[in-house]
Amino acid sequence: MEWICFCFYTVFISSKQEVITAMSLLEAKGIRKIYKTRFGGAAVEALKNVNFSVEKGEYVAIMGESGSGKTTLLNIIAALDKSTEGSVTLDGMKLNSVKDSEIARFRRENLGFVFQDFNLLDTFTLEDNIYLPLVLSGMKPSEMQRRLDALAAPLGISELLKKYPYEVSGGQKQRAAVARALITDPRIILADEPTGALDSKSSDELLDLFAKVNHMGHTILMVTHSAKAASRASRVMFIRDGVVFHQIYKGEATDQQMYQKISDTLTLLAQGGERR
Repeated sequence: MEWICFCFYTVFISSKQEVITAMSLLEAKGIRKIYKTRFGGAAVEALKNVNFSVEKGEYVAIMGESGSGKTTLLNIIAALDKSTEGSVTLDGMKLNSVKDSEIARFRRENLGFVFQDFNLLDTFTLEDNIYLPLVLSGMKPSEMQRRLDALAAPLGISELLKKYPYEVSGGQKQRAAVARALITDPRIILADEPTGALDSKSSDELLDLFAKVNHMGHTILMVTHSAKAASRASRVMFIRDGVVFHQIYKGEATDQQMYQKISDTLTLLAQGGERR
């Protein structure tokens, strides 16, 4: 008889029985982030004790007022910043165990990014922008082409690939950015205010695209100020004063019902109320 302990689950093995409980795709434990000033001023505690997990295939939105710590949290999950205390584990790998010399490759191979301002290079076509993370990985051109062919039609960008970013709309740029995030087959997609630079119509189209991507089996973690964007997620986490203040699960609720729940919680946050 033997007990084998892992970070998020325990496996019990005997000659007659084997019990395995599932491990979350992403788990944050005791995340604390303190920013210290250069000249001895008061330290700022951006995150105090954040604990949460994300299951494979989930679509989770993070909301909170400006300065609540949600962007800091996303940066730590993205390995763009390090927590002062605590740990983030992605698919069994602790991010703080990844060497600095390997962090860029880790992000490229495991994380897909969608930013508010697209982060596309104007001197590259959309096709070349999408290929960029694969080029940096040294992938063969034939495999790069195969991956793009599988994505282009579902994402509605087949006719745009030879165009440059300055030749297409904001919504089309964001579709290309989503393709770039997906082409590496990441474990999780991290989106930072993805609708922030889009008009209403383009925002709706992008949210429809995110829903399609999630239905394809991809896990999405999105930071947003938009209640409308968050209402499309299966779960919404609210950050206040550096901690997870509240969570809402969509379940069988409609987008409109979810929107109302989110709006009520945001009102509570703005008034400094307590969780109900």
